[in-house]
Amino acid sequence: MTTTPPLCVGLSLAVTWLTGNGWRRPDSRVEDIFSSDFYIDIARRAEAAGVDFLFRPDSLFLDPGALSKSPGFSSLDPTLLLATLARETQRIGLVTTASTSFYPPYIIARQLQSLHWLSNGRAGWNIVTSMDGSGNFGSEPFPSSAQRYAQAAEFIDVVQALWSSYPAEALVYDRGNGLYGHADRVRPIRHRSAHFTVEGPLNLPAFPGRRIPLFQAGASHEGRDFAARVADGVFAATPDMTAAIELRQDIRKRAARHGRDPDAVRVLPGLSLYLADSEAEARDMFAETHRGLGEARRYRVIADNLGLDVSSMPEGEKITLEMLPDEDRNVRSRTHAALLRRLIARDAPTVGDLLSRPEVAGSAHWLFVGRPADAVREIERWAHVGAIDGFIALPGGSDRSVALLLGELLPNLQLSGLFRSNLSGLSTEQRV
Repeated sequence: MTTTPPLCVGLSLAVTWLTGNGWRRPDSRVEDIFSSDFYIDIARRAEAAGVDFLFRPDSLFLDPGALSKSPGFSSLDPTLLLATLARETQRIGLVTTASTSFYPPYIIARQLQSLHWLSNGRAGWNIVTSMDGSGNFGSEPFPSSAQRYAQAAEFIDVVQALWSSYPAEALVYDRGNGLYGHADRVRPIRHRSAHFTVEGPLNLPAFPGRRIPLFQAGASHEGRDFAARVADGVFAATPDMTAAIELRQDIRKRAARHGRDPDAVRVLPGLSLYLADSEAEARDMFAETHRGLGEARRYRVIADNLGLDVSSMPEGEKITLEMLPDEDRNVRSRTHAALLRRLIARDAPTVGDLLSRPEVAGSAHWLFVGRPADAVREIERWAHVGAIDGFIALPGGSDRSVALLLGELLPNLQLSGLFRSNLSGLSTEQRV
């Protein structure tokens, strides 16, 4: 048994096992991804396995070109989906995603508090500032990363003020004296600023006794500082252990500077899992999932994030920092750009090596391909060196990865003492 604190484990509902060529498998059920029954089945299986929470990422745009090869960013509204799952589950946390760049704070405050009530205190909020989708919400120029995070910080303050504006204690239900609630305990927030004007109060009381935990996914300088100030859980891309250790240490230091207990912020990297009964089978599944997807996308990822065109370079040529344009240039994702720069500074990889890295070929998440038992050992290794406080599982390749995660990997983590074996009665807040 280990003395390392139990890991917090989430499961992504972004059907990651259908990306690439995964949807082409005869058993993929890709036709059902807009059906509630598809997700109810996953949610029940995850709850039975003791998963702490379901995590639903979101995007607010569609790339029609991607539809020729995969579902792309097609998806149900995450909060509506999780409200459906609230009726079909009892214990598992339900973390939805909502953007601070496009939605009004009042709407988000009400939606999240509604999900909290409908799930009996199991809601969580994944806060995103959004990189794409601005064309669907007006014609104003898209603000810089620093501006988006400044707006997000104020957005959070407004939402939390709205949640406090109508406290649960205001309601007394005194039938005998005809007193439904104490009106003087419900107060407007009267928020006025450059970004938002919100009168309040919220028209929904706070769920009693359990606050809504906050998740955040950015790993840029602004994203880290924002997470250290407000987040309970940080969902970040950490392609290797060194990156994970650096991120966790930095987040903890920043949390302390903000006057928070560093242990109050849990770093939960995405863990992309291609699981099978043998290592050879897992590697074949991984290769088949990515077969035929081509190098054009990988070249584009490098160009978008580093400003460097490697398409005409020999695969054996080494990439160094001196070859890259100014670090302050506009990039699609500052998080991915920073990860790639860090890799180049450390390893000076060849073009071929760079094209095969998770930061380029995938979503830059921690990647494991193999058997569940070996995945457990890898997770233990990361936990024991202080790289993680848990992880959000992103099963890949096929539904078999989901089944092995829930049926073998997590039970073995429980036996090792790294994962709770009894979650009865725990709220999302307590699990994070």
